[in-house]
Amino acid sequence: MPAPLPLRLALFEPDIAQNTGTILRLAACWGVGVDIVEPCGFVWSQPKLRRAGLDYLDRVALERHTSWARYLETSRPPRLVLLTTKGAARLPDFAFAPGDTLLLGRESAGVTEAVHQAADARVAIPLVPGARSLNVALAAAVALGEAMRQLGLYPGENV
Repeated sequence: MPAPLPLRLALFEPDIAQNTGTILRLAACWGVGVDIVEPCGFVWSQPKLRRAGLDYLDRVALERHTSWARYLETSRPPRLVLLTTKGAARLPDFAFAPGDTLLLGRESAGVTEAVHQAADARVAIPLVPGARSLNVALAAAVALGEAMRQLGLYPGENV
């Protein structure tokens, strides 16, 4: 497995195994590390996780954390960028930096106020009027793709 890129994804208490599997597959394909902040809303060994992640799950630089507090104690990134519908910055206007971790909330409830406060930046993906939010796996792909584009980190570019 190649060394992970200088970006990470973090999933806060993910609810849906299929979305988590899809995000892990995305991370494996782009060489990005992932932090899972537990508890998860599903059993980690659930077949739906494997079905969505296919054979890519073993290729992800993955760290699991038993709680938000434990994540902050052991893995606090240089800059934590929360993807949220309540973001102050629009994704196309936000400048990503090496070392950023893109944090995604629970599908059912987002993140807690404490997590919002711990974030160094809050970024929203622009949507048409009336649209509430993207699926969390799609949001991860859109935001990670923009961060990688800005930093020239797509596979085959400066890596």
